[in-house]
Amino acid sequence: MPFVMSKVNVPVNAAQESKFMSRLGKAIEILPGMSERFLLAGLESNCTLYLRGEKVPTAYVEVSVFGNEIHYGYEKFAVAVTEIFVDVLDIPPQNVYVKFCDLDCWGVAGKLFDGAR
Repeated sequence: MPFVMSKVNVPVNAAQESKFMSRLGKAIEILPGMSERFLLAGLESNCTLYLRGEKVPTAYVEVSVFGNEIHYGYEKFAVAVTEIFVDVLDIPPQNVYVKFCDLDCWGVAGKLFDGAR
């Protein structure tokens, strides 16, 4: 049950968005037990993001994952996500920031998934 929320300060057209989401759906499978079937993803374009005091093409990505406390696959996934931003949105790799959030509790459809149980 991963959630990937991306914010970029560049415009994104429908074709780019479709290609981005398709590639993200494949990339999520790098993480153990994850698949596009359970992926929740968002892409916000034209956000106000400044990097090093400048408004240069930039991406900020939050990846929330339940049940992967040992961070298996995080580095490979970060590489894959960065490549997507470079290829699809022409954002330089040094301007792509990925934050991983380890979830120990997640609720879906009124059901609680709790790693402590």
